[in-house]
Amino acid sequence: MKSIIITGASSGIGRATAELFLEGGWQVGLIARRGEVLEDIANTYDTAIALPADVTDADAMSAAFAAFTSQAGRLDALFNNAGMFGPSAPIDEVPLDQWMQVLNVNVGGMFIAAQLAFAQMRAQTPQGGRIINNGSLSAHVPRPNSVCYTTTKHAVSGLTKTISLDGRACNVACGQIDIGNAETDMVAALKSTQTEMPTMDVRHAAEAVLHMAELPLNANVQSMTVMASQMPYIGRG
Repeated sequence: MKSIIITGASSGIGRATAELFLEGGWQVGLIARRGEVLEDIANTYDTAIALPADVTDADAMSAAFAAFTSQAGRLDALFNNAGMFGPSAPIDEVPLDQWMQVLNVNVGGMFIAAQLAFAQMRAQTPQGGRIINNGSLSAHVPRPNSVCYTTTKHAVSGLTKTISLDGRACNVACGQIDIGNAETDMVAALKSTQTEMPTMDVRHAAEAVLHMAELPLNANVQSMTVMASQMPYIGRG
């Protein structure tokens, strides 16, 4: 049985992806702060393991990874998904503490999870595994008033490329999925004020992650964009 840890697994893209992997027979470690939600998922699926932790807490994350690998035996994949949007405002109206919070979650938390996964994959036998980082269309083009989120997602692209390069020596593949307007609570909040916003079923995003994860380690989706077709991403919008 293949194994994966998914961060941000209690809702949105993370939960949809976790449920799809569980339906596909994977052993899935569920990381998020809301332990009661993770337990509900774990009570529904025999191969789900609830691992409540804050991705910015390095000690808690280390304990969660250790608990998972002690049960699963190894770690085949990480879906590095947890993130937050932060304040929607021009840069001069963004409080410094909120900037730091988004940076800490979207970059710091992703670094911690990737570091733990890489170390496990490098040490295990047979060596190797796959890290899939959740970027965003904002890793390429921003929305207005999104300086915190957009900056961090550009950082994720750099993280992905360096892990991909460093992983060649130990059979650790790394790719990035950039998802546009999957129907989650975060997108629903945006759509409430932008009623014409095109969206897609979140399951399509989950299926794309599953495709990336199921490839053999001698093949890799380095970068994938999956989005609602009518989004003004291509061209001038």
